[in-house]
Amino acid sequence: MTDDFSPVPEDRFTFGLWTIGNRGRDPFGNETRPLLDPVDAVRGLARIGAYGVNFHDDDLIPPGSTAPERDGILKRFREVLDETGIKVPMVTTNLFSQPIFKSGAFTANDPVVRRHALRKTLNAIDLGAEFGAGIFVMWGGREGAECDAATDVPSALDCYAEAINACCAYIKESGYQMEIALEPKPNEPRGNLFLPTVGHALAFIHELDFPDMVGLNPEFAHETMSGLSFHHAVAQALWADKLFHIDLNAQVPGKFDQDLRFGSEGIRDAFYLVKLLDDAEWDGMRHFDAHAYRTDDIDGVWEFAVGCMRTYLVLRDKARRFAQDPEIQEALEVTKVKSLGIPTMPETGADRFERLRKETIDVDAVAAVGYGHERLDQLVTELLMGIR
Repeated sequence: MTDDFSPVPEDRFTFGLWTIGNRGRDPFGNETRPLLDPVDAVRGLARIGAYGVNFHDDDLIPPGSTAPERDGILKRFREVLDETGIKVPMVTTNLFSQPIFKSGAFTANDPVVRRHALRKTLNAIDLGAEFGAGIFVMWGGREGAECDAATDVPSALDCYAEAINACCAYIKESGYQMEIALEPKPNEPRGNLFLPTVGHALAFIHELDFPDMVGLNPEFAHETMSGLSFHHAVAQALWADKLFHIDLNAQVPGKFDQDLRFGSEGIRDAFYLVKLLDDAEWDGMRHFDAHAYRTDDIDGVWEFAVGCMRTYLVLRDKARRFAQDPEIQEALEVTKVKSLGIPTMPETGADRFERLRKETIDVDAVAAVGYGHERLDQLVTELLMGIR
């Protein structure tokens, strides 16, 4: 398929080994697809125009692998990366699958578990540096609680911060060019997770020893699970200069973490997100943390991956049309949205507050002004429906 919406590496689209390699297992049923060799995954991503591949440590090197097995895996992976030109922009570590992490990793009550989690993470940081990854994502999949009586939340957050501080120190002392991105999520698999939203994570970062090294990896599904607007969350991360990475997918509010194909749900929020990132000229990776429906075979997996990228490119085109549509631009003038760029207190001087108090306006006349949101919103709806 070749058209204006065919992805190329310059679009900076990435997928995780765990996304295209998802085998279709769910809490009620076993796998419906065979294992996908990481080498085949990389070749497939190169074929469909992706830029890069990301992975958890366990995605690439199965737990329990011997040293010779590990060396062989890494050799094959390096060779296919060189062969295809696919990059590794981000890595992460799995601190949620193994039974030892059943009650948390960095925030487990047992310090033996915490030290094991930290060792595993430092090894994963080394692995990422080996492949040139600039971002290390931390999703606290088991950092949370069901039984609040067994959890001291402030102390758990101290432990969380201690672990991230240690990772930052290790990165600096090792001379790695790497930053850490925290990934918020409200719940699942734990009943309540620590750092549930972008706002929580932003506040947490400012309590760390190396706040400049730590940012965010917000995920579309996770903020939507909280009933929040993802593009608003990303906007705040951009505003705070903390958008280090991003996970794109789709989600129905109020459902379990679905990780649906990007744009398959929540198309308006997806549109405003794409517009936001392009307007900000954000140069990070567009990473798709999603997976194909359980109903599909391996051919469906590649249809899913292409679909994620094409939808992003279609929405990018819609954002360009938004900027060029004369009726939309006229409607924007009525909203006065561009006036947000005017300082509320443009004047300086010791008497600035006195001058502000002396300013008078016709309150009733200003209150009577309509801002045309209905018209603008309908124009955007028509744009997304393809009739503009």
